[in-house]
Amino acid sequence: MNTAPQPEHEHRITVHLDEMLERRAMTLTELAARADITIVNLSVLKNGRARAVRFSTLTALCEALDCQPGDLLRYAP
Repeated sequence: MNTAPQPEHEHRITVHLDEMLERRAMTLTELAARADITIVNLSVLKNGRARAVRFSTLTALCEALDCQPGDLLRYAP
């Protein structure tokens, strides 16, 4: 019996946090404070290493950046 872990399905969602930070002239540290999210978690999201995003996190980011979820996330076929 093969017990090796199965490879995860590759996702094609890209995160555009850098673009939004630049548009808002905001640093990652400032966003972390405004959204009450750790810099480490924001870095994981920003660098495309996140496997999932909670709606509460997405809500906090949208509120802090005054944007819509589609401004942060995009599907790349």
